Amino acid sequence: MKPIEEHMAFYEAYHRHPLNKLTHFIGIPTIVFSVLVALSTVSVPLGGAAVTPAMLLVAVVLVYYFLLRPAFGLGMAFFLLPALALAHGVGRQSWTVVGTVFLVFFVGGWVFQLVGHAVFEHRRPALTDNLFQMVIGPIFLVAELFFLFGYRPELHARIRELSHRHDGQ
Repeated sequence: MKPIEEHMAFYEAYHRHPLNKLTHFIGIPTIVFSVLVALSTVSVPLGGAAVTPAMLLVAVVLVYYFLLRPAFGLGMAFFLLPALALAHGVGRQSWTVVGTVFLVFFVGGWVFQLVGHAVFEHRRPALTDNLFQMVIGPIFLVAELFFLFGYRPELHARIRELSHRHDGQ
């Protein structure tokens, strides 16, 4: 498993402009929510509880995020668990409601992301070079918030330093 600095450095190289980052603070959570909505529409009974694919996805990514950096994993849990609960509420609605919420959030989220790259960053999204960046994007945002409040400035500096290796790709 790559250290978090490597993942974040790759992502950072594609997200230097502050306004592009801002579009991602809107786009990424809405895309994540839309995926959780879609994955909340079906469930399987397991040990007296209904388990959805959304629950499994959240569990897997949270374990991964905690392995990368426990503090960031905790930050992700504060976003993902309420988003999962809300997605489950939407997922129990009619197919029309679920489909509408999914499409509005999914398409809207991608519009924000792509506008950020086209208008501000002038560089294609990181996931075009590495699809795994779809997993890194959400934790990158949490890390940015932590860094904004002074968490581990040496880690932030190391990520920025490493990111220059990915410039111009």
